[in-house]
Amino acid sequence: MIQFLFDTVIRALDLALIAVALSGVYSLIKFPNVALVQYSVTGAFLGMLLQQAGLPLLVALPLSAALVGLLAMLFNVLLFERLLEEGSAIALIGSLALSMILSAVFLLAFGPAAYRFDLPVAPAMRFMGARVTVHQLSTLAITLVSLGGFAAILFFTRLGREMRATATNCVLAAASGIGTRGVINATVFISGVLAALGGMTLAMRGSVSIDLGTQMLLPVFAAAILGGLGNALGAIAGALVISAAETFVTNTNFGPLFGQDFLFAPASYAQTASFALLVLFLLFRPAGLFTSEVNRV
Repeated sequence: MIQFLFDTVIRALDLALIAVALSGVYSLIKFPNVALVQYSVTGAFLGMLLQQAGLPLLVALPLSAALVGLLAMLFNVLLFERLLEEGSAIALIGSLALSMILSAVFLLAFGPAAYRFDLPVAPAMRFMGARVTVHQLSTLAITLVSLGGFAAILFFTRLGREMRATATNCVLAAASGIGTRGVINATVFISGVLAALGGMTLAMRGSVSIDLGTQMLLPVFAAAILGGLGNALGAIAGALVISAAETFVTNTNFGPLFGQDFLFAPASYAQTASFALLVLFLLFRPAGLFTSEVNRV
């Protein structure tokens, strides 16, 4: 049971930062930015390049995240602001096109091979009966600090108050003197930082390739929708639900049900659990676990 809980939390780390970034942007500009999953891949590749250039990992990670945040803000100003003038559906198509362009750029620059950070090899440890690695604990700490920092900004700073006001009623927020365009760009920057950190923590525990964005797209969307699309912190709960379902499917021995000693589902079946949960929630609770929409005056 301890191992199951730990595996669930580790898998949730794969989804939480990117899902929070997706929901945070959606709460303000009301379209799901598909390109965010490719921002996570950009962060991982850029972090590796910076490390190869001689920067320590503790410098390469935040610098890469900041650069991806600036890139996300640049795309928002040059591309998405204009597309949103034509409607959220057009912006969604534009984000899908940008995602495909970034994937093609990764293929040209890095090829189809998988890449890893240069990290020391350390044996797994035992903690309360669960098998734990140093890199898992490191990425857990990075994720918790990042999510805690985002929550602190959201609830204890002026920017956070302006973000919540803009998400609730953009027109009224602008009429009250809030610079909504600046707030949106700041939120987009933060979302790019979180997505990049999500990609880098994934790469620290394993590897990164051009397929990472495609593999993460649907589970991330499922986590964001389950948490209540637009509810950034609710996306964390959605990530935990999705990861628990995926861990159950891949770690449970179904052999006794079919008269066999051992029968485990392939790892590729993990996303099937995500989709099944997503369909059920869309049928019976389409607003997700936590609703974020309010009536606008």
